[in-house]
Amino acid sequence: QVQLVESGGGLVQPGGSLRLSCAASRSIFSFYDMGWYRQAPGRQRELVADITGGGATTYVDSVKGRFTISRDNAKTVSLQMNSLKPEDTAVYYCNARSRQAAQFWGQGTQVTVSS
Repeated sequence: QVQLVESGGGLVQPGGSLRLSCAASRSIFSFYDMGWYRQAPGRQRELVADITGGGATTYVDSVKGRFTISRDNAKTVSLQMNSLKPEDTAVYYCNARSRQAAQFWGQGTQVTVSS
């Protein structure tokens, strides 16, 4: 069983920054890809950013130029979030997809952007 533990959420003012981290119970290079999703109240969960085993990254249009997904070490993936907006407020979830297409989720971390 894969464990994913997110950290780094919190309350930040508009224009501020946060860095989310996802610690995996095994090497992240064993996964096909890893990503960050978010879900705001009353909305569907959406993919925010993704990084493949080869290092290719994908971002939803609304965060391009502001968010950066990266692999910090063999067991940690991070999401650097800059120029945060109120509409970025959501619960952020770490996701890992195995080469057999199994998906694993973290418990989520709340990000609130408000003055």
